[in-house]
Amino acid sequence: MGTFKIYPGKLKGEVKIPPSKSMAHRGVICAALGDGISKIRNINYSDDIRATINAMRSLGAIITKEDGYLHIIGIKSEKCKKNIELNRTIDCNESGSTLRFLVPISCIFEGSSRFIGKGNLGKRPLDTYYEIFDNQGIKYSYKKGKLDLRIQGILKYGEFKLRGDISSQFISGMLFTLPLLEGDSKIIITTELESKGYIDLTLSAMSDFGIEVINNNYREFIIKGNQTYKSRDYRIEGDYSQAAFFLVADALKSEVFINDLKLESLQGDKEVIEILERMNMKIKNIDNSLLGIPRENLEATIIDGSQCPDIIPVISLASSLCNGRTEIINVGRLRIKECDRLSAVASELNKLGANIIEKEDSLIIDGVKTLKGGVKVWSHKDHRIAMMLAIASTVCMEPIILEDYECISKSYPEFFDDFKALGGNFHEWNLGE
Repeated sequence: MGTFKIYPGKLKGEVKIPPSKSMAHRGVICAALGDGISKIRNINYSDDIRATINAMRSLGAIITKEDGYLHIIGIKSEKCKKNIELNRTIDCNESGSTLRFLVPISCIFEGSSRFIGKGNLGKRPLDTYYEIFDNQGIKYSYKKGKLDLRIQGILKYGEFKLRGDISSQFISGMLFTLPLLEGDSKIIITTELESKGYIDLTLSAMSDFGIEVINNNYREFIIKGNQTYKSRDYRIEGDYSQAAFFLVADALKSEVFINDLKLESLQGDKEVIEILERMNMKIKNIDNSLLGIPRENLEATIIDGSQCPDIIPVISLASSLCNGRTEIINVGRLRIKECDRLSAVASELNKLGANIIEKEDSLIIDGVKTLKGGVKVWSHKDHRIAMMLAIASTVCMEPIILEDYECISKSYPEFFDDFKALGGNFHEWNLGE
C-alpha cells in the first residue's frame, strides 16, 4: 500500500495529456482483428491497455512494442491463422472494457476461453452475454463474486436485443464481433442508450479500419457479415477523461495549459468543457493548448452524468466549491465501477470538508467556501478517485494523506510525474513519520 502526503499549492505549466484509453482499446482490437500489419501510435501502456494487448495475443495476434508505436499483425493474416490458443486464458486484470469487448470476440474461434481478473471485475454484471449464450446454446460457467468465466461455443449471426442503460461496452463488444460472422446481423437497443459517446468511438474506430455499420439513430445497428478489418497506421488522440483533472484544477485557480487534445473529438468526456463553462469558467484555445480561466466564482448547475460517467468524480470536486447546490443525476452505474464511485466521492470529499449527500442515482452537492484537508483519505483503489483527491489537495487548507495511490497505473501511470512537474508537492508517507 503506497501512501503520499500531498501539500496544498496551485499547479502551473504545460501537460501533454496521455492518449485516450477508450480509443486505445478500440484501436488495438480493430488492428488485431485485421488482415495485415498495423501500427498504433501515441499509445500509453497502462494496466488496462496491457490487458487488451495480451488478450488479443491469446486470440492469435502477434503484437510487439516498437520504438514509438505498437506493431500488430492481425489474426486474419496468414502468419497468425495457426497462432491462436485453443484453450486460452484471458486475464483482464481490472479492465471492464477488456472483459466486455473480448467475451463475444472470443466466441468466433474454435476451442474454449477462460476469463479471469481481479478487484471488482467479478462483480460487474455480464447477464447480457449470458442471455445470448442461452439463446444460442453456447456453454458457459462462472463463479459469483470473482471473475472466472469459461465459455465454449461459436457465436452465430442474427438479431440481438440489448439494453442500452446497463453498459455500452456490451454493445461495443457485439459491434466488434458481428462483422466477422458469415451472415448479416442486427442489434436492437431496447431502452434509452446511455454513453452514446462510447458507441461513437467504437463506430469511428471500426470505420477507420474498413468496417461498415448502419446506425439507425442509435435504435438499431445493421451489420453486414463477412467483412474484413483492414490494416493501417492509427494514432490515438489525447484523453478528455484525463484532461478533466487538469481542467478542474484550472477551475480551482491553477494555471495548466493542456496539450494534445483533438477539439473535434467524438469522446463523450469532452462534455467536461461544456459543464465547466456552465459553471462560469472560460476555456480558451491558445496555440492548440486548452487553458481554463475561472471567473470570480464557480456557479452550481444540474449535471446529467449518463453520457460522461468517468468525469463525474472530478466534476464533483469542482461542484463542491461552487456557489449554490449542484445536482449530478443519472449516475447509478458508477456504483459498479472499480469501486462504488458515488459512495467514494461522497465519503472522501466530505472528509475534506465538502457537503455532499449521496442518493441512489445521484449526488446533491452544496458548495462550500474552502476544503480543509488535514485528514487521511483513501483512493478506494480506484484510479479516478486517487487523481481527483490529488487535485483536491491543491486547494485544501492543510496537507492530505492519500492511501493506495498506485491504482493510477490502471489508466494514467505518469499522473504523479506530471503533477510534480506542474508544481505539485508530495512525498511518500508512513505511520512512523
